[in-house]
Amino acid sequence: MQDEASYICDSCGEEIVIPIDLSQGAHQHYVEDCPVCCNPNEIRIDIAPSGDVRGWAQAE
Repeated sequence: MQDEASYICDSCGEEIVIPIDLSQGAHQHYVEDCPVCCNPNEIRIDIAPSGDVRGWAQAE
């Protein structure tokens, strides 16, 4: 099972790698500031039963 995912910041275009907290469930949703440009991103993580992780973001 993967313990990291990545997303592209909608504001600055940087690829951001984020750790996955598997204890938070298969469908996660939270807001995180980009560590490069400090703009907020709405992060969504889906974890499939097979363990595949899909992460994406959009500007808040």
